Amino acid sequence: MNTPEPAKVFVQPDSYLTLHYRLTLLDGPAAGRVVIDTYNSRPATLQMGAGQWAPGLEAVLVGRPEGSEFSVNVPASDAYGERNPDLVQRVKSELLEGFERPESYSPGDAIEFSGPNGVQYSGVFLEAGDGWVLLDFNHPMAGRALRVDATLLGVL
Repeated sequence: MNTPEPAKVFVQPDSYLTLHYRLTLLDGPAAGRVVIDTYNSRPATLQMGAGQWAPGLEAVLVGRPEGSEFSVNVPASDAYGERNPDLVQRVKSELLEGFERPESYSPGDAIEFSGPNGVQYSGVFLEAGDGWVLLDFNHPMAGRALRVDATLLGVL
C-alpha cells in the first residue's frame, strides 16, 4: 500500500516560519560582511506581515515551499529602503530626555532616548556640538543591497 506524500506547504503573506537565514552586505565599504547569521545557532522564527522583516525581504519568502534552501540578492530599495537625508537631524540635546553626556558617545553608536512627548526614539549618533546632537534616524541597513541565504525549516 502506497502512503501518499504529504502536501507541500508554501509560505503565505501571513505564515509563521522557522528558518535559518544569513544577511550579507553586497555593497559599500563593508561589502561581504555578514550582519546576521542563524546557521551556527538556533533557528529564527518569523511572523510574516508583523513587521519583523522589511516587506521587500518578506516578499522573497512568499510562495517558497517548506524545506527549500535558496539565496537571493535584494536591492536596497526592496530591503530596508534607500537612505533618506531628511532623517539625519540636528536635535537640541535638552530635548533628549535621558540623554546625558554626549561626549561619552562615539560616531556610529546606536542610542535610544525618550523625546519630550514620551515617545521612544532610536538613532545613530553622528556628532555633538554646543547644545545639539546630530542623529541619523535611517534604518542601519538603509541604502544597502543584501544577499539573503535561507533554509525554510517549518511553515505554519
